[in-house]
Amino acid sequence: MKNGVVIVGAGHAGVQAAASLREEGYDGPVILIGDENEPPYHKPPLSKTFIKDADAKPQPLRGEAFYSGNAIDYRPGVWIDRIDGELRLGVSGGGTIAFDRLVLATGSRPRLLKLDGAELAGVMSLRSLADARLIRELSAQSEEVVILGGGFIGLEIAATLRAAGRGVTVVEALDRLLGRAVAPAIAAHVRQRLEAMGVRLLTGTTVARLEGEGGRVSAAITSSGERLPAQLVIIGIGVVPNVELAEAAGIAIANGIRVDQHMQSSIPEILAVGDAASYRHWFTGGDVRLESVQNATDQARLAARTIVGHAEPFAAVPWFWSDIGDMKLQMVGLTQGGDSHVVLGEPAENRFSIYHYAGNRLLGIESVNRPADHMLGRKMLGAGFSPAPHTVAAGPDALKAALAAFSQDEPARASA
Repeated sequence: MKNGVVIVGAGHAGVQAAASLREEGYDGPVILIGDENEPPYHKPPLSKTFIKDADAKPQPLRGEAFYSGNAIDYRPGVWIDRIDGELRLGVSGGGTIAFDRLVLATGSRPRLLKLDGAELAGVMSLRSLADARLIRELSAQSEEVVILGGGFIGLEIAATLRAAGRGVTVVEALDRLLGRAVAPAIAAHVRQRLEAMGVRLLTGTTVARLEGEGGRVSAAITSSGERLPAQLVIIGIGVVPNVELAEAAGIAIANGIRVDQHMQSSIPEILAVGDAASYRHWFTGGDVRLESVQNATDQARLAARTIVGHAEPFAAVPWFWSDIGDMKLQMVGLTQGGDSHVVLGEPAENRFSIYHYAGNRLLGIESVNRPADHMLGRKMLGAGFSPAPHTVAAGPDALKAALAAFSQDEPARASA
């Protein structure tokens, strides 16, 4: 492949794809294109320590020597505006880049808010390092912050800014927090802990408009007419996958760039990974698009293997995490469709896990400050093992013994 592999997107997925190509022995050209003028960095810390600590620095995904040492041509601050049918990318401002294989790691962007006042200064979303720097600067000048959206990002920021002494109000349209992400019991626990910190949480509430003074936001007005003073409003109402480049090239789109079990799009020379990729998930049998570092990393590794000819289906167990105040939330599996659950641990002690079942099948585990449960759950789901609910209730030692017995019997099951 004389033109090599071009990777569009220098986040977790893109950098991992470049690294994995070299790890898999690919010796052709690798070009990594990023639209930010920054070395690739970890995004999860942006909503936590970074925005409250004026001295915090971005955490690079890889050291500078990684790119030169592995002959990875990293090109920051480059925008790609088209994919030509002749395996060529058009660069905004002029020029083209030819490729033999293309990996789209284009990620996602914050969902826009159609709201009067959304254009005011001090109204922000968090997706990039530049956003985080501005939120850090503005929050230091703000007494009151309003966050629109009670998902992971919104609640992480809420806990961080409240711990830094800001008055924080979260406005969520649904009747509970984390409505699309975790079980009601986890959401209720998170709410209790945040309220104990002093975060005000308004669920089942929307904002009708934002008010400003001198071009800067000064308040959010709820649909019921309540005025919430704010010198900073952060919008966290979800994200939209960046599919426009692929769609304009005629690539199939279905809530993301549609890929097969090898991460190949409807044009086989073009692969997609990470937040922008949608696929039929092996675990649930349903169509999903997952937004997590783990998913991005696992898909990038598989895409590299596909490119070098080691075709294998995607079969990684999905897992996620979030740090909200004094709660480390860890989720493994996909729990939609569950009809029963078992609770292990003590919510009152801020340490518990919920094991979700559909019939006798373990779908997933949601944990608060019980990392050992999470790690064991990843092993169980990866092995295809569903312990009986009474085994879960007996505790971690019983689960470990049951998993060990299951693993010992696996050769006999495979030959049966």
